[in-house]
Amino acid sequence: MTVPPAARAQDSAWVDPLLGLCVGALGGAPQGVLLAIPLAQRISLGCLFGLIFGLFFAKRATSPGAGLIWALAFALLAWIVLPAGLLPLFRGAHSFPHSQAMLSDARSQFPLLVAFVICLGMPVGLALGVRGVLQSRDTAAKFRWGRAIVAGGFAGTLGGIIFGRWVASGDYFPLLAGYGDLAVSRNATILLHFGVALLIGATFGILFQHDVRGYGSCMGWGLGYAIFWWFLGQLTLLPWAAHQPLDWSAEHAAAVFGSLVGHILYGLILGVAYATLDRFWIRLFFQSDPLNREVEGAGIHILRSLAWGAMAGLAGGIVASPLLFATGILPKVAGLDTSFSGIRGILIHLLVSTLIGMTYGLLFRNEASSLGLGLPWGWLFGLIWWYAGPLTLLPLLLTGVCDWSTDAASALLPSLMGHLIYGAVTALTFLLLERRYTRWLLLDPRIAAREARKVRPVGTPAPALWFFALGLGVLLPILLG
Repeated sequence: MTVPPAARAQDSAWVDPLLGLCVGALGGAPQGVLLAIPLAQRISLGCLFGLIFGLFFAKRATSPGAGLIWALAFALLAWIVLPAGLLPLFRGAHSFPHSQAMLSDARSQFPLLVAFVICLGMPVGLALGVRGVLQSRDTAAKFRWGRAIVAGGFAGTLGGIIFGRWVASGDYFPLLAGYGDLAVSRNATILLHFGVALLIGATFGILFQHDVRGYGSCMGWGLGYAIFWWFLGQLTLLPWAAHQPLDWSAEHAAAVFGSLVGHILYGLILGVAYATLDRFWIRLFFQSDPLNREVEGAGIHILRSLAWGAMAGLAGGIVASPLLFATGILPKVAGLDTSFSGIRGILIHLLVSTLIGMTYGLLFRNEASSLGLGLPWGWLFGLIWWYAGPLTLLPLLLTGVCDWSTDAASALLPSLMGHLIYGAVTALTFLLLERRYTRWLLLDPRIAAREARKVRPVGTPAPALWFFALGLGVLLPILLG
């Protein structure tokens, strides 16, 4: 007997909050043990977390990946509002104008941030996401296990090869930084590194197959998933596997901050590799209809994206220049002794801005359908380039080494705001240029239907990704610096 949709919706109205409450209670129990906090208090907080998430976010948890990213974003929001924000104010720990006191108090609450992410956000999100898949048979039928595991596994391994080749010469493996001193051979260490990379890549494909749509968004999901794996792997699983006591303090997190940067860069490589392999898989096995061809050839499409990206990047560089001048960042490159003053520095800055804008055109075309959606992708693009540019690539080009310590990140914090402004202006300018071109395409009903399929539908976990990745991507260098 088939259950009517209305009856299923009525059942889920109480089943989802109840499931969230139970899973939250189970997650709160080990949290209380690890943080030496009264068990009843932690279980109550876990129940409240799961109940609220089940009431307000269960409909968004249409897959395990969607449930995970929404729950992680909610965990970050709960930490910002409660232990790091309102509760210290209510207790009179500090007054609002004393930002240094607020920062110090937030650092003391860092173990709770890890606990919220690992013990509450992860289990509650995955549980409700699995339930969402079981409820929606159509979504489950469209999921391709082979595509997810093969593409994700290859992408993770390829990212491990590229990244491992880069850092292996120095015997530093960021994906294993939480394991301590490995008393094994170099070959065994490399195999373990690739094993972790394969695991991250395969689970990435399984969780986010329905959410990634292009190179840019896939990089964003890779960044967010890499930050999550830094919490799960470096701060939790690897110390536990090495039989070391778990240390979720801000001091320990600052000591492995370089591993966070390494995870983020690996996540970006994973995102690009997965998007490439996934697109190849789709064209090889699914897109055989010649009516789905593009109006123009791939060469014209790429050249136009590069031209629009160059103009958008130039506009972003011009707008961001006053802030970089005011903070003293523009005359200096990557916080190093190398400096370019005067007109020369401005020209180099605008040239680099133009070149980076060209990468936005290639990676983020067709990602946003409105100015409101383009803005967070631009912020994410600026954050990506802050980690990849002044923190990594520029020091490598100028000195041959890069410094991923908290001191180096703190010295470059003023440029982070400039990168965010640059990314926002670049995204908005590119979207305006893109809109002018696509207007005439919509005159053809067949082309209009195809363009509509490229637009990210309402209800996807993209807003949760923006909040989680941007929030922690900006907050962690400040909090741990």
